[in-house]
Amino acid sequence: MKLEQSPRFVSRLTRDTLALIMAGGRGSRLKQLTQWRAKPSVPFGGKFRIIDFPLSNCVNSGIRRIGVLTQYKAHSLITHIQQAWGHLRGEFGEFVELLPAQQRIATSWYAGTADAIYQNLDIIRSHNPEYILILAGDHIYKMDYGEMLAYHVENQADMTVGCIEVPIEQAKAFGVMGVEEDGRIKNFAEKPSDPALMPGRTDASLCSMGIYVFNKDFLFEQLIKDADMPQSSHDFGMDIIPAVIERYRAYAYPFQDPETNEQAYWRDVGTVDAFWEANMELIGVTPELNLYDNSWPIWTYQEQLPPAKFVFDDDDRRGMAVDSMVSGGCIISGAKIHHSLLFSNVSIHSYSSIKDTVVLPDVIVGENCKIKKAILDKGCLVPDGTVIGKNLEEDAKRFYVSPNGVVLVTPGMLGQELHYVR
Repeated sequence: MKLEQSPRFVSRLTRDTLALIMAGGRGSRLKQLTQWRAKPSVPFGGKFRIIDFPLSNCVNSGIRRIGVLTQYKAHSLITHIQQAWGHLRGEFGEFVELLPAQQRIATSWYAGTADAIYQNLDIIRSHNPEYILILAGDHIYKMDYGEMLAYHVENQADMTVGCIEVPIEQAKAFGVMGVEEDGRIKNFAEKPSDPALMPGRTDASLCSMGIYVFNKDFLFEQLIKDADMPQSSHDFGMDIIPAVIERYRAYAYPFQDPETNEQAYWRDVGTVDAFWEANMELIGVTPELNLYDNSWPIWTYQEQLPPAKFVFDDDDRRGMAVDSMVSGGCIISGAKIHHSLLFSNVSIHSYSSIKDTVVLPDVIVGENCKIKKAILDKGCLVPDGTVIGKNLEEDAKRFYVSPNGVVLVTPGMLGQELHYVR
């Protein structure tokens, strides 16, 4: 076994790494789900938030020095991190540090992903890491970053980009890399009209995950250089990566399942349809994303709640759930739940039916409601007799209907005076 692959070597690399999670995104493609919260704060998977996945990956990988960069409507995100991620021990050099946009060395807010890191250079220097791991805060996946760090060091790279395989027809929405056989990046294009193919493939491109490993001094040098260029958009994909691949050692790290060497699970839940589909996948018998994996747990704030309860057992009024996930604090009172995911503190009242629906926390559904293929946002109070998902033309007059026919319902659409959703 190579020294670079030994657990002790990898643990030394992770100990010398500072992770920076970019969590300031507006997430406008999620429509009203991000009206009052940043995309990384959107609930996912029954009890988690999207931000919990990169944070859990860091902790499980042995990276326990983490900065979270926030900007857009960050209150719920900040509150969640304070509640869920305050358990790291500062006396051991462990922390999850919030880095809001605060005009530290500029008169503007974060102007791009690279500018966000640049504006926090003094804080990053104070932690004195050897390596800096930059992560997107809005994707769902499980990944051991220690293996990527070892790959970076083994290749003597200045920069390493985490990559996934994407079908050629979808690659236009990503940063696409052309690579040599040894993984060295030879060209990079952000959202190209004609994506480059992977070596030996005719159906897929190698695309950026928005995950980067940098040597500290190299990153500082590139950020300062970029900040001095007024024509730059100060973005990693648009500016930093294209500028370094010709002169420096930039490598692509393929994100693969270690057992099968095939593409590992990764989801960008950036649209209403993608968000609904990724949650629905979790209900399957053997979903690709295993939330019951004790070897790689997803950590979060655990609210103290009673168990889910199902009441009434009459022929026309039976509290039941089939092919569903139901979280703590839920009460299913004489209602039928089929192939749906219920977050915590949801109450479904008598004679109602819920099918193919994602119900976020603190939702109350009244009696005699029929809801199908929908997303009910946190805090919705659905009146008695409401029908959703049967007539999409009628639904579109009150709610948002996605291209694939998912109906998004928020408190505001129901006439509730709820001015923010945590």
